[in-house]
Amino acid sequence: MKLLLKFSCLILLVFTSRFSYTQEKPTEYVNPFIGTAPLTDPDVIGYTPPKDWRVWAGLTFPGSALPNAMVQLSPITKWGSGAGYEYEDTEILGFAHTNKGHWNLCNLPVLPVTSVAEAPFKSAFSHKNENASPGYYEVYLDDYKVRVKLTSTLRTGIHEYIFDNPTGRRVLFGLGKANNEVSDWEIKIVGAKAVEGFQRVGRDKVHFYAVLSHEITDLQEVAKREKDGYAILSLSDLDAGVVNMKIGISYVSIANARENLEKESVDTSFDEVQNAAVKEWEKLLSKISVKSENHRNKEMFYTSLYRTFLWPALRSDVNGEFSDEAGNTQRQDFRYYTIPSLWDTYRNKLVLLSILAPEVTGDVISSLISRAEITGFVPTFFHGDHGAPFITGSYKRGISNFNVRKAYAYLLNNAYNIEGPRAFLDEYMDKGYISDPDVKNPNVETKARAGVSKTLEYAYDDYSLAILADTLDDDKHYQDLMKRSQNYKNVFDPSINFMRGKLANGDWITPFDTEYPYYEYMFREANAWQVSFYAPHDMAGLVDLYGGPEKFEAKLDEFFTKPWDPNHIARNVSTFIGQYCQGNQPDHEAPFAYYYVGKPEKSQAILDRIMTELYGIGPDGLELSGMDDAGEMSSWFVCAAVGLYPMSPADADYLVTVPLFDEVTWKVDNGNDLVILNPAGGRNLKSIKVNGKTLEGYYVGHELFRRGGLIELETD
Repeated sequence: MKLLLKFSCLILLVFTSRFSYTQEKPTEYVNPFIGTAPLTDPDVIGYTPPKDWRVWAGLTFPGSALPNAMVQLSPITKWGSGAGYEYEDTEILGFAHTNKGHWNLCNLPVLPVTSVAEAPFKSAFSHKNENASPGYYEVYLDDYKVRVKLTSTLRTGIHEYIFDNPTGRRVLFGLGKANNEVSDWEIKIVGAKAVEGFQRVGRDKVHFYAVLSHEITDLQEVAKREKDGYAILSLSDLDAGVVNMKIGISYVSIANARENLEKESVDTSFDEVQNAAVKEWEKLLSKISVKSENHRNKEMFYTSLYRTFLWPALRSDVNGEFSDEAGNTQRQDFRYYTIPSLWDTYRNKLVLLSILAPEVTGDVISSLISRAEITGFVPTFFHGDHGAPFITGSYKRGISNFNVRKAYAYLLNNAYNIEGPRAFLDEYMDKGYISDPDVKNPNVETKARAGVSKTLEYAYDDYSLAILADTLDDDKHYQDLMKRSQNYKNVFDPSINFMRGKLANGDWITPFDTEYPYYEYMFREANAWQVSFYAPHDMAGLVDLYGGPEKFEAKLDEFFTKPWDPNHIARNVSTFIGQYCQGNQPDHEAPFAYYYVGKPEKSQAILDRIMTELYGIGPDGLELSGMDDAGEMSSWFVCAAVGLYPMSPADADYLVTVPLFDEVTWKVDNGNDLVILNPAGGRNLKSIKVNGKTLEGYYVGHELFRRGGLIELETD
């Protein structure tokens, strides 16, 4: 009876907490321009950038997209730039239908122009006449006197052009342009108001089918099928109304592009598509509600959550077909997605994906398996082998709409087959580390094996796969992989308490500058400080390596206070707190490390400083401290802001920190809410209660997302 009464009181507390404040629309807080402005202040960057060097920060884009969609319809201001759009630019070159924010894609650019417009086609614009929100983008083109409105479905882009002059209206298809080199393109008229064609960039052949509201009177092609070539459609002057254009795309065929358009948008108006896009984003973003009087924090939170779900991108058509790793057309019982930028996003973004979009997560994993069925290996991305923590962690969180045993078999092949994607795996298995050559006077541009970074990451990947082996009752591989997970210790030099490069004979690399940012030598985009706190699966063991809690804490204190040398300049390594770099991923776990010596208040001080000083900065609040990297920087903020961080993403548990908000409510698909309260509003964590019971330690398990519950923090 007492237990029932206690549970009833808990439910009442949660109910009262949830409904004691006005619910707001999360989409109204999303600002897609955050991250588009350049980072220019040397005091924030940590050094004075070389002349004409735009620091790799933000690289986000405004425009229209649905969560994890095929189409990201976005303005282009500069080709070859990170996202195609840079806030300081004053001219728009076109509106592309794909984007990622990572120097690629930006396919199928179009631009409304006038009859007197000449190459190079571009128009001045003002931010005063520009607006963006989830599923919507609008701008006025000063040179061509056209108001452009954009929205989208999963696979189609919807354009609305309002020309000041209703005569001589034309639409440029800049098919020779994309963010990477175009090798071929084609366009042809296929009806009074329709065109179709394709653009080939690298391995991607993006097909399109477009329908306009006005009749096409002419198609002019310049430098046909060549790089930098283009086509111009001339439209009839008979109807002075708004010009509408709908473009369906497909990576399989023109026929599929047409079917995508017909199934998703042919009978819908611009406003109907836009409203549907807003509802879709509202449904997703509302899965986390926050209570706070701080508008800036809510804007940054929901903008970050929005960015979290722009990548990976859908590649399946409405009929289920997709182009596989070998370039063949398949139809499966799952939606096919791009590789999810694993080096960047395994830490936090893919964990959020598994919590808030479990069906998508399973399909993303099935897409990785599909690639493995062709190549023999689960894809990696850039560095490490982080399909292992992604797949293991997703399975441990209850994602089951994929073949876990097939995924496991391919992950084992990654971990043991020296012909696979793990570079230098033979040496790693033989010696327990990956060596680097002896290079005299190495600099930022020195390229080698990045052996320390690989060793650390492989060790964590081995741990992740060991967890899956244990879950699937494979004790032999569990034992071996757990042993290999301790390889991180082999690159730790106890004489100086740093992770340090080794030569092939086992000697430490000498001389050794702990502050120098080796970009591809011993480390990957980091210095020794930034990699020396990475052992997310064995933080207790790492503390012991340093000589115990006091020495570990002292090392962390020095890490966050030792000034960065402004003469050390490396791409993508910027914005520092001491030696800590928020502008890149390799040390993103380090701010949480004080927890492992019982000093959560020190971690919180660093976390609060990062969230308030290194996000939404600059005169307009539109700068980010580092490249968003397919949503990783945004996802880091989301996790830190809600007070649950997946320190080891392969494990289905979360480190509890103090959220930015008075109250956070997770509304997950099973209907059970998880509420996090900080009633005192303090920033120093003293204790944690879970469903009324004081927690031993600082971790909570994923079961709270399944059954719901209350996390109440005691702070001062």
